Parts: sequence; structure tokens; C-alpha cells
Amino acid sequence: MVVQSNLDIGESRKGVLLEPFIHQVGGHMSMMKYDEHTVCKPLVSQEQWFYETLPTTMKQFTPQYKGIISVNLKKDSMGNLSLVAIPQTDNRSSLDKASKESSMTIWQKLNQANSRGSGHTFVKWNHSPLTNTIKDSCQGKSLLQTDLQYHRDVSSLMEDASGNQAEKNSYNPWGLHCHQQHLNRLSSKCNENKLHQFLLLENVVSKYKYPCILDLKMGTRQHGDDASEEKKARQIKKCEQSTSASLGVRICGMQVYQADTVQYLCNDKYYGRKLSPDGFKQALCQFLHNGIHLRTDLAEAIVCQLKTLLSIIKKQSSYRFYSSSLLIIYDGLEKTIDSHPQGHSQNTSGTVPHGNSHPKVDVRMIDFAHTTYKGSRYNQTAYDGPDHGYIFGLENLIKIIQNISVGE
Repeated sequence: MVVQSNLDIGESRKGVLLEPFIHQVGGHMSMMKYDEHTVCKPLVSQEQWFYETLPTTMKQFTPQYKGIISVNLKKDSMGNLSLVAIPQTDNRSSLDKASKESSMTIWQKLNQANSRGSGHTFVKWNHSPLTNTIKDSCQGKSLLQTDLQYHRDVSSLMEDASGNQAEKNSYNPWGLHCHQQHLNRLSSKCNENKLHQFLLLENVVSKYKYPCILDLKMGTRQHGDDASEEKKARQIKKCEQSTSASLGVRICGMQVYQADTVQYLCNDKYYGRKLSPDGFKQALCQFLHNGIHLRTDLAEAIVCQLKTLLSIIKKQSSYRFYSSSLLIIYDGLEKTIDSHPQGHSQNTSGTVPHGNSHPKVDVRMIDFAHTTYKGSRYNQTAYDGPDHGYIFGLENLIKIIQNISVGE
């Protein structure tokens, strides 16, 4: 959304009202939507430095870096908070008197949609502490029209590790939870004159109609070199008690489109932490299952990309991707061959026949706030050779998906 302020006749200056990124399935830092093809997140200098010195061979497996943007925290007369990005060519003061009517926060939109009694649902959440937090903020059952118009026919279910499901809600709970926590942190020291810096990154799911997303925390170690002893101990314990230790990878979040019920099935990081190695394998099967059949047509393309990434990581001497994640993405809408008036046949299976190009899948590395390597200005410890913990996770991930593809 664009916020416009007409300060003088003939003068028009604009800011971009940031909204929560509705397809954020993991992480703790709020991702925001800047435009259809761009997201942004709070700037961490170590991550910015990584993107600016990124090896060319790795660029195909990371979001495109688009620079940085200045962001203002705005509060209206009702106390509602919003984040407004200021394009570099604009003057910061041009937004100081922006119209309160045009600068509508996402929470106001949610509440308005709720008051209209919208019957559409987007997500079903099952983590009760977060459910309460979000309902306190945006009253729970309302449709975010701006981002969800193309999902009007899709709802979602949130499951826990036991398969339990809670009531339906009409927003992505994890993304909104992260956004609310971020606003709470900022509002505790609210200063509308202070500029916050955000990274601008490619929205890697923008090309998908029904993006199915698996967020994987990679490697056997998650704490950065700068972690306190307390945080280091917590992260080591999380790894020891999850598949991070046994497989070098654990699930941090997931959403998968279910064609039979026209819904998303979602899981969060708490679900992922409880999984055994066998449970992890079953979860990957779930990620590739659309409610009707197992999408084995995707496995070959995913494995192909993972193998390419593996060969690249093995050559990155001194790099340690601590606490980074790997996204596996595909479109829940299967490609079909339409029938033609001339009587050409139609593929009723809903999939592209074998021999054609691979189904559309994507593999991307994200979250580099704790990544270190020789030459980084934030390098505190010198490492030799590649990141063997990350490699261990990739190799196990490849084996598991290969076994799924052959029905093991």
C-alpha cells in the first residue's frame, strides 16, 4: 500500500506502508511485504555484509539482494502502529503529516474485515499461546483483503506434532505473530523521528499461485560466534534434542496446499523440534502430499537442485552458515494440459507427463545474520574447510527425498 502526503500544491511524496508477509512460515524476525516482488526485514549488519560480498556461484540459491530502505514507525491518534518505508529519493519529513485515513495499519484492516463478517478463512492455528497473542492484537477472525484476494477460495489448517487441529483463522498466524512481537519491541521505545534500516530482498514465492513452503534449519550447530554462554547452551540443547544433531537438519515451519480440501496444512517450529528422524521423514512426505496423492513428480527436481547446492557449499572454504535456513518451494497448483476445441486430449491426472520440463520448484538459502567466513568484517573465529554440519544436513536431506521418490 502507498501512503501519500500532499504538502504543497503540485508536490506529491509517497511512502510505502509495510505489511506482514503472509507466507512467512518460520523464523522469529518479522518479514514485511514491500511490493509484489520484494520483501524486507530488519537490517543486521552481518547479514548485509554477506549479501554484499556473496560468491557468484551462490547467488542462484539466495534471494536477490535489492539494497536497504529507511523505515519510520508511525502511530495514529488511536495508538495504532504501522511501519512506513521511505523511498531514498523522498524527504523523511514529507511523511510527518501523512493522512491518517490513508495510513491504515494492517490491524485496522483486519478488524474492519472482521466487522464485515467475512466468511473466508486462510489459516487454522493450533499453538494456543500464539493464538491468544494474535487474537488480542487483531481479534482473530478477519480477512486481510489486500494480500489474500487471490486466496479467497483457500483456507488453512495448523497441526501440532500429535495431529490435533484448532479453530480456523483467516490470516497466517506465524507471520503476524512475528510482526506483532516486532511492533511491541519498537513501541516500547517509540520515536517517530528515528529511522530504522531494513534489507530489501526478492520475494521468492511471488511467482507461485499456491506456494508450498518448507523452512529447514540447516547444520548441526545453530549458535553464532557472538552468542552469549547462556544462548550458546540453549541452542546446543535444542540441537541435541532434535533432528539437528541426528540429521543435520530440522523443520522450522511448513505450509502445503491440500487440493482435496482446498486448504493449506501448516506446521511451526515447535512441531519440528519434537520430530524424531522417522517423524522428520514422514513430515517430508506430508510436505510432498497434496491430500490426493504424493507429488513424486517434484522429488527429482528438488534433489537435482539440492545436489547442485551441495557441490557449491563443499567449495566454500571457511564459510559457516550458523542458524541459517533453507527454503524448498513449489506451487500447489499442479500443471495441467488443457483440452482444445479441436478435440485434443486432456491430461486428467493433473500433472505434466514425464519427459517434459521439471515442475516449478525452488531451493533458497536465507537468514545469514550469524554467517561467518574469512574476509568478513564480522569474522571472530577463523575456520578452515567447508561447513561440514551444513553438508551433513544436505546429504541426509537428499537421501530422504530420493527414498520418497522411489516409495521407500
